[in-house]
Amino acid sequence: MANTGVDLTKEKSELTDEIRDVDRQGQYAQVNASLANKVADNVQDFMSLVAEADRANERERGMTLKQAFSIYPKAIGWSIVLSSCLIMEGYDTSVMGSYAGYPSFMNKFGVVAPDGTRQIPPDWQNGISGGRNAGEILGLQLAGILSDRFGYRWTIITALVFLTGLIFIPFYAETLTSFLVGNILMGIPWGIFQTMTVAYAAEVCPVPLRHYLTCFVNLCWIIGQFIKGGILVGFESRQDAWGYRIPFAIQWIWPIPLTIGIYLAPESPWWYIRRGQKVEAERSLKRLARASGFSQREADATMALMLYTDEMEKQAESGTRYWDCFKGANLRRTEIVCMTWLAQTMSGTALGGLSAYFYQQAGISASDSFKLAWGQSAVGAVGTIASWFVLMKVGRKKVMFTGMCVIFLLLIITGCMGIPEHRSTAQSWAAGSMVMLISFTADFSIGPVVYTIVSEVPSSRLRAKSIILARNAYNAINVAFVNVVAFRQLSPLAWNWGPKAAFFWAGSNALFSVYIFFRMPETKGRTYAELDILFENKIAARQFAKTRIETLVEGTEGAQKEQADRIVHDGTA
Repeated sequence: MANTGVDLTKEKSELTDEIRDVDRQGQYAQVNASLANKVADNVQDFMSLVAEADRANERERGMTLKQAFSIYPKAIGWSIVLSSCLIMEGYDTSVMGSYAGYPSFMNKFGVVAPDGTRQIPPDWQNGISGGRNAGEILGLQLAGILSDRFGYRWTIITALVFLTGLIFIPFYAETLTSFLVGNILMGIPWGIFQTMTVAYAAEVCPVPLRHYLTCFVNLCWIIGQFIKGGILVGFESRQDAWGYRIPFAIQWIWPIPLTIGIYLAPESPWWYIRRGQKVEAERSLKRLARASGFSQREADATMALMLYTDEMEKQAESGTRYWDCFKGANLRRTEIVCMTWLAQTMSGTALGGLSAYFYQQAGISASDSFKLAWGQSAVGAVGTIASWFVLMKVGRKKVMFTGMCVIFLLLIITGCMGIPEHRSTAQSWAAGSMVMLISFTADFSIGPVVYTIVSEVPSSRLRAKSIILARNAYNAINVAFVNVVAFRQLSPLAWNWGPKAAFFWAGSNALFSVYIFFRMPETKGRTYAELDILFENKIAARQFAKTRIETLVEGTEGAQKEQADRIVHDGTA
């Protein structure tokens, strides 16, 4: 009896030490046992599925960047092909959005302002920008419906075909009304590109590559802006209608090569899994990896992980409808992705989005303003590329929160430069430089991180729809608020705040910075299965990085035993 007491005391002491060790290292999470039972009831060989899924999870979690590049060069290439749609979309939206400060366009459609310059009236600026966002909202909703039925590839190809015809409307527009209609209709395919490219990039690559390829989506958009900047600088001196028509016509270059590349690309294996097409999913997986680095055993294990993740989400009542985004753990995930994208537009980047117009209202000439905007795109591209080397080490949340704080300080400085009633040339250029720094900081931090977070946080079954809802929240606030306020803040025909508008955006930046600090989780290094476990266990956002998940097996032992017992009983019977 004495020995038993000593043993019990020793075991109790060891257990206490384990608990203290877990407390020091952070929380601990595992698969929900009741959820595992539901999955086991719908899977024939649950034990083998869990074992293979755990093997694939460990492989993906432990994969180095060098190994990922070596095994998945095809996935990288195909993701780049689809993401190139954002080069086109970045060019299209920015060239169409530059009309408000472009001389040849204002010569044809502008009215004379009190200061003697020709300006597009603020109401038309709001209407045209809002119309584009309204079209994108409609396109995003269509993307969710079409991609469920036809897949990412065919949805994008269809959008490319329609965009080719729609470009004729603004090209031949003789009134602002026609130009507005063209913006609304072209917004529909632009909305499709914004979602499908991000979802595809998130689904075709393993953890080490995921943030690179989702960030590359943002880089593509910036590259499109950079190309636009060079074109506009080249034609800025031309005062007739062809000064803006030629930049519009260049939009016809993109669709044909993109359509060919996307047609040849493999469909997302996750899309096939959600539709129950296992053979097609495996075929797609093999097309995304090198045969020498991706054996049949590894293909089987990866398939098991995808099937296991999909079944877990299915049994957690994660359907594939928009309404399912607001049920259970998915409600929190939807909130995070929507607020993250709202933070991007409310952080103060609205000034960078209207950079050429801002520079002109700050006192810089039209010619110099477009050169500055062009340089801003180049600086933004450098910022996004630089973020690749930081995100894997620092994490998504830290980079985004730090970026928001830096932008806040730059906005305060910019606003102070607008206080003097009569600004010198040096002050005007200083204010313009601050806006360029804001854009660089955003493209280093907020811009790329947003694409990574909104693709990682949703459940696999609702990824496309969650991204659509987040992007639509972004578009909706742009239509209802950001575009209305930003144009009026800068326009001489309205509030004419000039650089002082930065004070307003500093306030909205502060509010969203608080949200990011308390509500945004850290998703760095997590597989989709692990993120499901963390959300199902309701782990607090500030504990995500510290919470340990040892294996996907833990928590499923009871379900495995019950299934094994049933098999034995049925066999005996």
